[in-house]
Amino acid sequence: MRLATVLTPLSDENLQLAAQCGVTDVVHRYPGEDPATLRAAKRRIADFGLSVTVVEGYLPIENIKLGIDEGREIALLKALVRQMAELDIRLLCYNFMSGTDWVRTRLDAPERGGAKVTTFDLAEADAAVRLGYKPANSRTDELARALTPAKLWDNLERFLNELLPVAESCGVTLAMHPDDPPLPALLGKTRIMHSVEGFERLVQMAPSPSNAICFCQGTFAAMGVDISATIRRLGPHIQYVHFRDVRGTAESFAETFHDNGPTDMAVAMRAYREIGFDGPMRPDHVPQLVGEDDGEPGYTMLGRLFAYGYIRGLMHATC
Repeated sequence: MRLATVLTPLSDENLQLAAQCGVTDVVHRYPGEDPATLRAAKRRIADFGLSVTVVEGYLPIENIKLGIDEGREIALLKALVRQMAELDIRLLCYNFMSGTDWVRTRLDAPERGGAKVTTFDLAEADAAVRLGYKPANSRTDELARALTPAKLWDNLERFLNELLPVAESCGVTLAMHPDDPPLPALLGKTRIMHSVEGFERLVQMAPSPSNAICFCQGTFAAMGVDISATIRRLGPHIQYVHFRDVRGTAESFAETFHDNGPTDMAVAMRAYREIGFDGPMRPDHVPQLVGEDDGEPGYTMLGRLFAYGYIRGLMHATC
């Protein structure tokens, strides 16, 4: 297993802190259409002894989810996969949440010692804080609301049929992230990646080593499943891990410190060892600690430093 991270911001100071804490892999957001952007980022990050190994977030994929892409988005993603292969970046993480991205209803709920965490409560979802993708206009929002599960599955299958052959030829893995929160519908929009059975359908739909799973542990915990049993159940299809925990259910939950949630994290780490997982594992949403009020909720650095040490310790303890 390799300790990975997103860095927000991707500053020299944060890169140096990550390197000092034993991080080896950096996750980069979608770099845009200019191929020079990712190439330059890879060189810069390498100067700190780190490697870019994952591209994740802000992908040009919304029209694909809606089933209205006329070829532009899939062409951009094919070009991205080819460039990733040229730069030896082997994992592309995506999601199929149409019309939203991950959603929270509060960004400053109290955790241990007054740290602040994000929470979700379905009863307050109409006033939700939508983090990540926001509909470009009312028309795309209407289209997302009109999708049925069957249509969304059809759009996903079409997407995989187009992109997987390119990924396979390039040696790049596509890793699907679950819906967050893992509900069958949210804000009037259907979702399909909200259960273990949905992920089994995904890998059966297109059997390929390039069709894989991002095991976002907090989201699977919100599904109410046994985490270690589910890791074993999905086994070799897990090629990327977001190592985090939540307290609660899909309808109402709060993020936690890694050592302050209901999941036995040591047992989970042993399960990853048992299935032979050796890919990138990163902390995801972390608590905001004192002095970080101006930072991006879930993505500030002090909580990430705590997470690095905790995850690295578990990795060593389960070798």
